[in-house]
Amino acid sequence: MTTTNESQRAAGSRLSVRARLLIGMIMLAGLTLLITGTVNYVLERENLESTLDDTLTRDVEEFRVLADTSIDPDTQQHFTRAADLMYTAMQYNHITETQSMLAMQNGDIVWSAPTNVTMRLENDPQFVHWASQLSPEAVYLTSFETDITRYRSAVVPVQLAEDDTTAVFLTTFDVEAELHKLRMSLVIFTAAGAGAMLIGGVVAWLLLGRMLQPVRDLQENARRISEQDLDSRIQARGHDEFAELTETINNMLDRLQLSLEQQKQLLDDVGHELRTPITIIRGHLEVMDETDPADVTQTKDIALDELHRMSLLVNDLVTLAQSNSTDFLHPKPTDINALMHDITAKAAALGERDWSLKANADGEVLIDGPRLTQAMLQLCANAVKFSDPGSPIELGSTIRLSIAGDTELCLWVADAGIGISAEDQQTIFKRFGRGGNGQRAQGSGLGLNIVEAIALAHGGHVHVESAPGQGSIFILTIPLAPEEQTPALATTTGTLEPSRFSDQEYGVGE
Repeated sequence: MTTTNESQRAAGSRLSVRARLLIGMIMLAGLTLLITGTVNYVLERENLESTLDDTLTRDVEEFRVLADTSIDPDTQQHFTRAADLMYTAMQYNHITETQSMLAMQNGDIVWSAPTNVTMRLENDPQFVHWASQLSPEAVYLTSFETDITRYRSAVVPVQLAEDDTTAVFLTTFDVEAELHKLRMSLVIFTAAGAGAMLIGGVVAWLLLGRMLQPVRDLQENARRISEQDLDSRIQARGHDEFAELTETINNMLDRLQLSLEQQKQLLDDVGHELRTPITIIRGHLEVMDETDPADVTQTKDIALDELHRMSLLVNDLVTLAQSNSTDFLHPKPTDINALMHDITAKAAALGERDWSLKANADGEVLIDGPRLTQAMLQLCANAVKFSDPGSPIELGSTIRLSIAGDTELCLWVADAGIGISAEDQQTIFKRFGRGGNGQRAQGSGLGLNIVEAIALAHGGHVHVESAPGQGSIFILTIPLAPEEQTPALATTTGTLEPSRFSDQEYGVGE
């Protein structure tokens, strides 16, 4: 039931995000259409009266031209009656569907617009009554509103020398009909915009669903992931930013899974490793004879020795824990020649061996000198532990090209000790990994793992070339990208060929 509710809430959340995005897009598009339509309507309405007045003015000019010629186009005779002039003007004037004409004489309608004209002024009694009262002395434009509609008219007085009857010619527009046309245009614009928004909304809904699919996959994947199940990954879709985000999250999950696995392994191994010294200390304390000074001294020495070993183990674990942090390394330009001489001098204090620096590179490289010193001294301590006093131990360094053509720094420690079997070479770099012989069972088993962590933090690796009874060569390789090398870097000096070991036997220098 809980899972079902969570799924429903998740689905509602996904729909909510998708719907909010869609509503936001529709509101933005609708607001744009509304502003555009409103501004267009306001501007057209403001220009309407000016447009009507221009048309009426042109009609008056055409009437004036006809009156000035005083020639009837049909009879080719001079107009003698005002009614004939107005009739001819009506027949030859082109009018729109919202326009009409009326000819008045002595307060009565003489002529109305042709029958093909839709707008009939004579059917509006209020307008006819108003027109019958007109007695203009000059042409003018005016507006008049009745119960039916509102008009915009040009009033033209007509007077001929041969006709002393007062006449008035009116050409008129139905303003409300023109406004209705504007409103219909706005309605059509609004309907077209709404249709476009509807189609756009459907398309946007589908596109948003596809775009948000990686987010839904991430949410579902995150719900499935637990400390016991870290194997789920998100399927990358396409090649856009969401696909890059998916790859980034998958890489993050890989690192998280590796970190948790290492943490679990570390806890298991630490519990196992600390149990032994704790058991030893407890056992000796429980059977210790407090009245026997010799027994007390012996128990104290054993406890201190085990506590010292536990302290070393804790320090090594702290180092390994720090290796996963971003500030584990502090690289800076380092003189590799001086660094190797310093390491060799420090290694001489680790044991009575025949120490020598056989090959050494020259120049500066961008590395963390103290960490590499720590790794090399650990390899030197390891060589001392499994070799005889007075036996030779060689150190060396070189800068060379890898098989892939990249520049890399190689540091090595070679001893003439007991060697390592092929089976042990696969495990000695693991956490708490030890060799199979009795001597190698001593120690925390973290030393070589720390060396590997330092190499990996530099982007490199460490490996061993060895055989039982023939000594070992531990080689630490660090890639040097061109931008990481300083201008002072010199050409390669020395070779990866320790003098006491053949290339054929160990493959060193390949």
